[in-house]
Amino acid sequence: MNQQKKILLTVSQILYILFTAVMLISGSAIFIYLSNKLRQHDLSRFDNHFIDLIQGMISHRSTLIMEFFTFIGSVLFIGIMVLLLAVLFICFKWPRYAAFLVLSSGLGGLFNFFLKWLFKRERPDLLPLIQEHGFSFPSGHSMGSFIFYGSLAIILAKLSHKRAMNWIAGMIFAVVILLIGISRIYLGVHYPSDVVAGFAAGGVWLTVCLVGLEYYEFRQKVIQNKADMLRQDE
Repeated sequence: MNQQKKILLTVSQILYILFTAVMLISGSAIFIYLSNKLRQHDLSRFDNHFIDLIQGMISHRSTLIMEFFTFIGSVLFIGIMVLLLAVLFICFKWPRYAAFLVLSSGLGGLFNFFLKWLFKRERPDLLPLIQEHGFSFPSGHSMGSFIFYGSLAIILAKLSHKRAMNWIAGMIFAVVILLIGISRIYLGVHYPSDVVAGFAAGGVWLTVCLVGLEYYEFRQKVIQNKADMLRQDE
């Protein structure tokens, strides 16, 4: 039984390393590719194709739905949810998850602000259905929602041992993140490349935060094991 546990642990470690490597490499590669294309003014065909496709479905009902998804990806909504969930996690004696959520979302927001300032891309003015201010690249809604809902999926996976429920929740979060990104294109406040870049940057940042959380938990286990050994020696 112990041998099986060791084998399973080794497999999980390999999968974790592969996952983090894929997220970091693919996310960084996509973001660098898009940022280079942006500097070369070579994103028009890609952006116009998806703008025409998505804004071709404009209707009153669709606009209401897209406004809802853009709201649950907003700084206001995510900020309130982060604070409420952080308090809840502390009440349940899960302070590390409260810190993980606050730091990943809070510092991720600052990172997005820095990237927008760095690239200074103006927003599209083709068919804006709502008014937004500030720079466009990468999308703050896309990046912020990837970090926030991705963090929730990670925390849920750590707290729950029901794989089926974790997979279902993960897929629901993924659909929500995707629809938030689409809503920004639909409402005419972001280019598709802004949204993809936001997802890529959010994925990289979330992976960095996950590595930090895993390292913290590993260190806590080492400290706990040392304390247990000292108690046994007494």
